[in-house]
Amino acid sequence: MAAGKLAAILCLAALAGCTAAPSGKAPGQAPLASARPDPAANTIPLDDSYTVSQRYFENRAAHPEISMPAVALAEGGQILFDRRYKLTSHRELHADVFLPAAAQANGQALVLIHGGAWRSGNKSNFYAMAALLARRGYAVVLPEFRLSPEARYPAGLVDINDAISWVRSNATDFRIDPDRIAIGGESSGGQMASLIAYTGGTTLFTADGTAAPRVNALIDIDGVLDFTSPLGVRFENAAGESSVAALWLGGSLETAPDRWKEASAASHVGAGSPPTLIISGEADRFTAGRETVMAALARNDIAARHVHFAGMPHTFWLFDPYLGQVVDAIDGFIRTEIRATAEK
Repeated sequence: MAAGKLAAILCLAALAGCTAAPSGKAPGQAPLASARPDPAANTIPLDDSYTVSQRYFENRAAHPEISMPAVALAEGGQILFDRRYKLTSHRELHADVFLPAAAQANGQALVLIHGGAWRSGNKSNFYAMAALLARRGYAVVLPEFRLSPEARYPAGLVDINDAISWVRSNATDFRIDPDRIAIGGESSGGQMASLIAYTGGTTLFTADGTAAPRVNALIDIDGVLDFTSPLGVRFENAAGESSVAALWLGGSLETAPDRWKEASAASHVGAGSPPTLIISGEADRFTAGRETVMAALARNDIAARHVHFAGMPHTFWLFDPYLGQVVDAIDGFIRTEIRATAEK
């Protein structure tokens, strides 16, 4: 079957309104390196404990108002599924790209990083949010990245920087300004997004020693900002070497203190940090470092906003009616604070 026909069938089956890429090199597809990954080494442990449906069934009794959201693009919108952005020694890494209709494109891209305790989850967790943001003119990129069962810190962060560089290199195809790329994430993805945002321009999380790309905004949704704060230590280090943070970082706070500090976004806030939106619910665990970061941003005269959803459990943003409210907060922040910052 021709590649274009197969792509069209897959798109139609997945979502009405998706436009398939033509045969040949697809827009946004990274070139394939001459050395293909070794299939024999391509066995990756899978942890599927963090999914949208799992969280829905876990929370619906206490929150009967929530519902699973639909995924729908505006007419003329596109989804580019599984575009290869990187080739590791073992496998390809892919991203899904949600594009607005050409007439609606506002030139701003958002790279969204899924959560799952650094070991679970996948890019589909953000499909509903990406679709809503695309309807408002944003190009939204959802990359996969290596999780802790496959590769420990900082591999996933290097992947995310590579994904941002790939988005920049495809700015024309994605109808974006390469200098208007924001990053966001939820839960552990929010922690990773924050760390990427505050280390832009450094070589800390790049593989080849080049400076990491900078982003023009950060959206942190319930992501820990300081592992070494009292709340961070209380929740993330309680299980010692078997905690999810230790399994990602390669050691507990006692055995890898420098890594815990380095992986704390609060350690990297400075004059060059981007405008920041922090969205939170009621779970204390995910507020670790928030006040420290907000104070540091204020000292550096960087736009920052905190939106709190009172009474909401962790992962509330995955479900209606709160999903739309979170999108409103993101859109409002970018349209006001980011525009104002750019005009200074």
